[in-house]
Amino acid sequence: MRRGVLIVFAKRPEPGRVKTRLSPPLTPVQAAELYRAMLGDVLEASAAMAARGGLDPVLAVAPAEAGAELAQSAPPSFRVVAQRGADLSERMEWAVAEAAASGGAPILLRGSDSPALDPGAALEALDALIDHDLVLCPDLDGGYGLVGLARTAPALFSHPMSTRRVLEDTHSRALHQGLRVKLLTPRFDIDGVDDLQRLAALRETPVGALCAQTLTYLDVHALWPKRR
Repeated sequence: MRRGVLIVFAKRPEPGRVKTRLSPPLTPVQAAELYRAMLGDVLEASAAMAARGGLDPVLAVAPAEAGAELAQSAPPSFRVVAQRGADLSERMEWAVAEAAASGGAPILLRGSDSPALDPGAALEALDALIDHDLVLCPDLDGGYGLVGLARTAPALFSHPMSTRRVLEDTHSRALHQGLRVKLLTPRFDIDGVDDLQRLAALRETPVGALCAQTLTYLDVHALWPKRR
């Protein structure tokens, strides 16, 4: 079986610092609690993805002092590391380099705000990395929720992040470096109210089974947006 690394990027669920685009209508506290539920779903699903794909799961946390706190909610198979770098692009570069230095390849990175990302995406990425250097799983707002690398690619993420051009910019830099790129079928992250409506539409599908904690939190606190 292939051996590689699956890295989950996560933040401390701190009000006012996570899922800010959901406030309003959610309060900052509700947005942080929802993020905590999402992270729980993502970690559980990622542990299963890693086991199926022959990958070592890693949880990369920010800030660094949140490592012990977030480790308590992670399945025991995870190794916890602190994110390092001045911004997201530097932290992603460091995570890839750290994984490669420890002998991990291929390398998958995913965010913690995409509980609806199905295991098939990770397996599809691993298959694509047999004859591609980079795999990107687009989301619906111009970014991506999953990155796969067959090897390190210095400066690949050296461009503004958290914009609607992230996918385009990363793809362009990859082609400029001569990398063979594969784009997967788009999925979605949960960033805004429209994304909660997308999640509601999928709750009775197999995707809903990946989001048990997220769905429960939204149900218990009656936070589902009204249909337009």
